[in-house]
Amino acid sequence: MQLSNAEEQLMEHLWKLEKAFMKDLLEAYPEPKPATTTVATLLKRMIDKKFVAYNEFGNSREYYPLVKKTDYFSKHVKGLISNFFNNSASQFASFFTTETNLSASELEDLKKIIDSEIQKKKK
Repeated sequence: MQLSNAEEQLMEHLWKLEKAFMKDLLEAYPEPKPATTTVATLLKRMIDKKFVAYNEFGNSREYYPLVKKTDYFSKHVKGLISNFFNNSASQFASFFTTETNLSASELEDLKKIIDSEIQKKKK
């Protein structure tokens, strides 16, 4: 199950806030803020898709994510690698490093991350 762009944007706010009432979610948006009904519709869809749940306090609902941000994006990256790079992480890495205009220091940072992961896997 995937989120639409609008749902993803709302989910970003919810991940950041961890728990939020409708007013908190609306405050998290930059101007122009979406209508309350729009956010309510997005939340209903996200609840139906099992991305969000809520606790009721009287007439108010406190929403919280059911899916971790890292799990959601990890699944998307794996799908991207599978669908566009013949399931080859090295093809993806090659594309990413050559087509995204990374600076030398950003490439060095990536190299450190990769070297660190290699060391962990060798243990």
